[in-house]
Formats: sequence, C-alpha cells, structure tokens
Amino acid sequence: MSVQAAPPLKQGQKTARRKNRAALYELAVPLLATACLFLLWEGACRIFKIPGYLVPSPVDIWKETTAIGPTVAGHTLATFKTVMLGFVVSILISLPLAVILTASPAIAAAVYPFLVWTQSIPKVALAPILVVLLGTNELPRIVITVLVAFFPLVISIATGLLSVPPELIELSRACRASKLSELLRIRLPYAIPFIFAGLKVAISLAVVGAVVAEFVNADAGLGFLIQTSTAFFKVPVAFGALIILSIMGVVLFQIVVIAERVFFPWSSSNTTPGA
Repeated sequence: MSVQAAPPLKQGQKTARRKNRAALYELAVPLLATACLFLLWEGACRIFKIPGYLVPSPVDIWKETTAIGPTVAGHTLATFKTVMLGFVVSILISLPLAVILTASPAIAAAVYPFLVWTQSIPKVALAPILVVLLGTNELPRIVITVLVAFFPLVISIATGLLSVPPELIELSRACRASKLSELLRIRLPYAIPFIFAGLKVAISLAVVGAVVAEFVNADAGLGFLIQTSTAFFKVPVAFGALIILSIMGVVLFQIVVIAERVFFPWSSSNTTPGA
C-alpha cells in the first residue's frame, strides 16, 4: 500500500514561516549576545578580582538593585514619565514646525538658524537657568527633554516632506488640489519613512535628555538615583540604574519600530537594518 505524499505548503505559509524564523532570529541573536556580555563581565570581575566600588559584577548589581526594588521602580516610573511627556511634546512641536519650514523658503531661512542655535547650547548649562525661570518642578525637565529630542525629528520630517517627486506635485496642482490635500494625500505619505527614522532617534534622545535634566534638578528619577548612589559609594545601584536606562531606551526604540511595521508595513525603512 503506497503512502501518498503530503501536498506542498502554499506559498503564503512558506512566507509566513520565513518571517517567523527571521523574527525569532532577530530576537534571539541580541539576547544571546547580551547574555554572553554579562557572562564575560561576571567572569572578568571574579578572575581579576576587580573591586566592587570600581566595577561591580552583574550578580552584585542584581542583588543591590533588587534589594531596594520598590525604590528603583519609583525612580524608573519618574524617568519614564519625563521621557514620554518630552517625546510627545517634541512630536507636537516638530510636525507643524516642519510643515511651516517646508511651506516657504523665506520662513525656513529665518527659522532654521534658531533651530541650530537651540542645539548648539549645552543642555547641562541651560538646565540650571531653566530651573530659575520655570521653578523646581517637572516643567524644566520636560523642556530639556524636548530641546534634546525635537531637532532631529524636525529635520527628518522636513526632509520627508520635500522628498516627494516633483511630477506628483505638478499633477496635484494641475488637478487644482488644495495645499491641505497635497500635504495629507501626497507629502505626508511620502514622508512616513523619514518621520519614523526621526522618531527612532528622538525617543532615544528623549531618554538622554530626561537623565541630563534629572542630574540638575530632580528629587526622583534614575538620573537622580545615579547621583545619590555614587555620592554614597553605592556603585552597584548606580550601575543597576544605568542598565535600566539602557533597557528603557531599547524597549522604547523597538516600540517605535513595531508601530511602523504594524501601521505602515509598506514603509521603505522597514527593509533597513535594525528597523
């Protein structure tokens, strides 16, 4: 009795399996590399007997950080709040500002130097002045985060809005499309890859900006925790806060990547490495 061979998988099933394997590979390789790094770190600390007050081992970092877990969680939430508020405000500022910059060369020539000027000022030097102007509350930290994050987002969005092929713009004007219709139907769809490229940079810089602000003025947050921990020679806790910050940055970056893949799968930046 002969056994009939199973029918070949449909092309869609094969494609889905390839995508699943690719996704698993993308997830497994970074996790494996990170685990190897921590193993090497632990081994180096034990073999060379590096003092814990200089470079603590991952095991010591874990023990010291988890021992004050609720406190660390509170500081993490405070930093996360500042990062997200600064990130959202930077989006709300960057999108209309980029539209204004691309609407008129004269406006761009007048405003662009001020944008560069805001980026040329060291934020660590600006933070104490903002504390004096705005008070010792959450507002100065949000402003610093916005100032750090919004510039690359403005540039990316403006570049995307100007990347539309000229023939499409000519066609829309020949069809007597309004400026708003041209923006919503032609320019913004073409700018999506550029917008998400800017969002990926902005969310990473928002973490940096929040920590810089917390170094200057804060009573909570991971930056504040790093400062107080090093002041009292609790170096493992400071390293733990640093690792949490790096994890926060990576997770937020990947959330932006996933949002682009889910809502705009046609975006060309989905085919770039690391996207």
